[in-house]
Amino acid sequence: MAFERHVREECMIRAPEFLVRLRTHTVWEKSPVKLFCTVEGYPNPIVKWFKDNVIIDTASEPGRYRIDSKYGVHSLEIHRCEVRDTAQYTAVATNVHGQTSTNASVIVKRYRGEEEPYHSVLLPMQIPMLPEITYTKIDIMFLEKFEVTFGTEGETLTLVCKMMIVPDMANLQPEAQWYRDDVRIKESKWAEMKFGAGVARLTLTHLNKDDEGLYTLRMVTKGGSSQHCAYIFVRDAESTVVGAPGAPMDIKIHDANKDYVIVSWKPPNITSDSPVIGYFVDRCEVGTENWIQCNDSPIKICKYPVHGLFEGRSYMYRVRAVNNKGISRPSRVSEAVAALDPADLARLQVIHLERGKQIVICQDELEGDVKIPGPPTNVHASETSKIYVVLSWEPPAPRGRESLMYYIEKSMVGSGTWQRVNTQIPVRSPRYAVFDLAEGKQYLFRVLAVNKFGTSDASEPTAPIQVHELYGIPSAPGRILATRNTKTSVVVQWDPPKQAGGLIGYYIDSSIVGSKQWKTCNNKPVKHTRFVVHGLTTGQNFIFRVKAVNDVGFSEESQESSPINVHAALTSPSPPYGITLLACDGHSMTLGWKHPRYSGGSKITAYYIDQRDVADLHWKETNVPPIKERIYKVENLKEGSFYEFRIQAANLAGVGLPSDASDHFKCETWVMPEPGPSYDMTFCEVRNTSLVIQWRAPIYTGSSAVTGYHVDICEMGSEEWKTVNEKAVNHRYLKVSDLEEAKSYVFRVRAVNAAGVGKPSDVSEPVFVQARPETLEIASGVDEEGNIYMSYKCNEMTDISQFVWCKSYEEITEFDRVSIETEGDHSKIVFKNPDKEDLGTYSVSVTDTEGVSASYVLEDKELEKLMALSHEIRNPMIPLKTELSYEIFERGQVRFWLQAEKLSSAVNYRFIVNDQEVTNSETHKIKCDSSTGIIEMVMDKFTAHSEGTYTVQMQDGKAKNQSSLVLIGDVFKAALEEAEFQRKEYLRKQGPHFLEYLYWHVEEDCTVMLICKMANIKKETVFHWYKNEVELIPEKPANVMSGICKLPIPQFSKKDQGVFKATLTDDRGQDVSLFEVAGKVFDDIINGISRIAGSSASELKIQCTPEGIRLQCHMKYYTEEMRTVWSHKDTKISSSEKMRIGGTSEQVWLQICGPTEKDKGKYTIEILDDKQSYHRTVDLSGQAYDNAYAEFQKLKQAAFAENNRGKVIGGLPDVVTIMENKTLSLTCTVFGNPTPEVVWYKNEKKIELDNHFSMTLEQGKYANLTINGVTTEDSGKYGINVRNKCGGETVDVTVSVYKYGDDLPAPKLGQMPKPAPPPVQKPAAKQPQPPKTGRQTRK
Repeated sequence: MAFERHVREECMIRAPEFLVRLRTHTVWEKSPVKLFCTVEGYPNPIVKWFKDNVIIDTASEPGRYRIDSKYGVHSLEIHRCEVRDTAQYTAVATNVHGQTSTNASVIVKRYRGEEEPYHSVLLPMQIPMLPEITYTKIDIMFLEKFEVTFGTEGETLTLVCKMMIVPDMANLQPEAQWYRDDVRIKESKWAEMKFGAGVARLTLTHLNKDDEGLYTLRMVTKGGSSQHCAYIFVRDAESTVVGAPGAPMDIKIHDANKDYVIVSWKPPNITSDSPVIGYFVDRCEVGTENWIQCNDSPIKICKYPVHGLFEGRSYMYRVRAVNNKGISRPSRVSEAVAALDPADLARLQVIHLERGKQIVICQDELEGDVKIPGPPTNVHASETSKIYVVLSWEPPAPRGRESLMYYIEKSMVGSGTWQRVNTQIPVRSPRYAVFDLAEGKQYLFRVLAVNKFGTSDASEPTAPIQVHELYGIPSAPGRILATRNTKTSVVVQWDPPKQAGGLIGYYIDSSIVGSKQWKTCNNKPVKHTRFVVHGLTTGQNFIFRVKAVNDVGFSEESQESSPINVHAALTSPSPPYGITLLACDGHSMTLGWKHPRYSGGSKITAYYIDQRDVADLHWKETNVPPIKERIYKVENLKEGSFYEFRIQAANLAGVGLPSDASDHFKCETWVMPEPGPSYDMTFCEVRNTSLVIQWRAPIYTGSSAVTGYHVDICEMGSEEWKTVNEKAVNHRYLKVSDLEEAKSYVFRVRAVNAAGVGKPSDVSEPVFVQARPETLEIASGVDEEGNIYMSYKCNEMTDISQFVWCKSYEEITEFDRVSIETEGDHSKIVFKNPDKEDLGTYSVSVTDTEGVSASYVLEDKELEKLMALSHEIRNPMIPLKTELSYEIFERGQVRFWLQAEKLSSAVNYRFIVNDQEVTNSETHKIKCDSSTGIIEMVMDKFTAHSEGTYTVQMQDGKAKNQSSLVLIGDVFKAALEEAEFQRKEYLRKQGPHFLEYLYWHVEEDCTVMLICKMANIKKETVFHWYKNEVELIPEKPANVMSGICKLPIPQFSKKDQGVFKATLTDDRGQDVSLFEVAGKVFDDIINGISRIAGSSASELKIQCTPEGIRLQCHMKYYTEEMRTVWSHKDTKISSSEKMRIGGTSEQVWLQICGPTEKDKGKYTIEILDDKQSYHRTVDLSGQAYDNAYAEFQKLKQAAFAENNRGKVIGGLPDVVTIMENKTLSLTCTVFGNPTPEVVWYKNEKKIELDNHFSMTLEQGKYANLTINGVTTEDSGKYGINVRNKCGGETVDVTVSVYKYGDDLPAPKLGQMPKPAPPPVQKPAAKQPQPPKTGRQTRK
């Protein structure tokens, strides 16, 4: 919007241009003449009138000239012309984009031919422009001004003034001068000043409390000056230490010399902080950033001599305040000051030579050859305080050419001894501050001068000097008086303190009455005893106090002022305006006018009218008695004459200034059939895009009654009028919408009757379309008593402000349907018996404000809503938190209860069951707790006869309510069953019982636990576990006294399905808990196992077997009831001969039998529970597949060899015992594919077959060794070796032969057969070698 407005303004910008120029007039003496011209331009030009190139000043001859301007038409009227008015008149139009002029001549003649010589006036051939006119005065009009402003230390603040300069000539520009507290501000790094194009700016780049004060802009011209001023307040920046004081200000440097200066400052205000206990002074040499603290301990006064400076160097200074909370921020640094003796400049002499040359010499060079200097003279105390004395003296004369230094000595009066003060550092300046003097003692001082040749004699001693304060802390200021100033400011005045030595200024504090919290009004001491306190809240009551301050400290606070309510001060009203002729009958005129823009803080009590004939210069009173209304009929006028009027308003403060004279009204009878002008246009409810205009009906109605009105609108800067309402409205108000925000408009009203449209009203004053900040609207509602109201609050009330309520924009004066209640800044209209007659538009306006107003349209639906709410309030019900409900206790008792939002102790209530009231008894216990709002009834026995309707009725004051509960049918049956169950439960719990019935839980090792909890247990209580009515005896007996029993079920599977039972028994009774592990319960347990096992599952691993490649996954526990899904390349695998799925208790596997190339790829196992799944994958491809396949082939071959090798499969004993001379037959069954070869061994040597040893092999599987006639020599270890190409094995047997009559030898255990590897392919001629040991081996 701002950009669009800027573009439009740029398009409209143009220099002034006269559309209608002045024309020459010749008139008779004592007759009026009026010069007209029309000018356009943007911004609107300012027109000045000149007579013979001298500006016309209407104030110099009141009533002689009248200058007027309306919408680009400018006029100059001379009421009674005289011969001396013969002259050339010029109108000069000026705006910021240029200027132009037009002129004409006026010739005044006398009657009857008695003409006086007059100046010959000829029209110039060329119109003179402004640079050629010699102006006696340049007018400066401030368009935008800077106001009272509040800033904070460290911020940047810019003060701006925009002005119109007439005439605006490049070679005659005014000078912009800025002042702070009447001291002119110089350009510096702290203040930047600019002026040009009618705008003056002052920028304070880094605010400091030094910048606080009254700022004045003076625009100085040769003919005088125009000025504007406003106060700027600067608050303390936030301290780096909480509670630390504000920074000192206004650092000044005094008595600068070669090696010391005196620094002074102003103390900060300490309204809300702890008292300042002292100050630290810092110095910094110019060109460095090294700040050095000058004093070791805080100094209590606001002045301090700084020593230790180096001659010729420049220094800056700053000060910090200290209190018991910490140290403040540093003050603004002082200006740089050089360490030089000002007297040295006086010793320089200039000798002028010929041709403009000159020589500068020092007086020391003219003093001759002086060696040892003379003594200093005039030693005296130039300044004394409580902590130091500043000594001053004059250098010796003559002093010599060498540089001088000084030593100071002191002596306590009466001691007779002298003590040197500056023993280590000599003084170069003829001044020195002496510290560490005893209070109450008198001292003598003397000074010695020293140069490189020696020391002078001592100077004459001073008179006795004693350290003392010249003045102490000032006394408290006297009587304090606060008076009104504006809506946000108060003037505070006080009497100066009686003891005001060294006074720096005053600090003012304010406090809201009753708050006991004081706030600082100014952050820099003010010197005068009058101060305007700004930034106060309108309508609030304040008190004030003042304290004085000097460099020693603060005075006590003054007495508090009387409370004052912040409102604008009472003054006489501003002039009325908009004087309009409303009717005329030839001998009287009816006038109307508008209320003064500013009432002066008091109600307007009267109006006074002055009138005059236009041919007369003297005004006369029209009315002696005061006029109360803003309409008046002026009688006894002369028909055909022209009259003008002016009006004054009066209030309690007196009569205000008169208004501008009205237009010239001719006294002639109005006979037109159309109505006269409407009048008294007012505007209200100005918002961002709309406003409401009101007016009064015309006094002169014409030939018939007024039937309606048209409203016309014109945007400022335009001359095009548009009608807002094409159809005339029959009421005297209209809401104008669809306006552009931040634009100005003017309006006029035309009345209509049967004869047509009448004369338009006077054009209104411009209205700026924009809502006021914090605009409030009317609110509707219902109060505690049920009354419907509309309320409005105004934050800008004054003492005389009044709320004016209207319906359809007509003031409400009859109160049979409504009443109006106003208290402070609130007002409301209350409806007595609201109905549809009260529908419509209600509005309110607040007098003596800047247009505060609002409206509210009361519609049918809104009224119905408000009336319903009113009925609820007037017929109140007890609000319920909870309707009537029931709950069943553990003994089977039933509690009926409800809860109200709030109940008093006087509430009445009753229970009704099936239309019969129930009273409090042992079987029906009824009570009410008013603190919680609960009403309840407990039925001891709830039986089949309890079915029906339950109702609670209650009354608390005027409020009533009831709540019912219907318990019949299925609802009642459910309640009755629950009550009986609770009763049985109560009886069950009288003996040992299960607190929690059996439930299951899966442990981390996947063991399933059946758990139950018990209560009311004793040592004699017996506990048993059962499954399918068969008692279970767990490894760990149940510990009944622990209150919990667990039955572990390891490696849970389908076999564990069934009905589990736990029993508790003792002499008090028995309790049973049944738990069926089947169906959903079984599935839930499996899901629980899957959850733990799945989360513990390892990654898939590749394991090769003789049958193929096996993919296996280890986990805490696996059972086939767990849901697992195998997939290959995202395709689900079902168990088959090719792909066999299986597992053990610790792993699950997938066997790929006879793997081929098709079996390569990614394999995934998915373990599922009821909520999520667990995935493990392996990629069986590439090198992983090749390695696995090779291992599979190797294992396959090894398995084949193992299955087909030669072996003994039975029939051969481990030990044989036989008596001598018997025949021994060793027989066994062998196997091998192909048929194996059989070789028998004795003691690891092959047996040679003969008659003693014989061997047979029948059918390729029955092997026999026969020993005929055994002897003791046949005892030993015999072995059979069975072998084919796939391998073989050897089996041993021990043979023991004993003689007849001997004891049987002890048997010796034989060895299990050991498989032997396949034989190495050797030449067929060679026989296999027997094994080296008798133990069976597999090779």
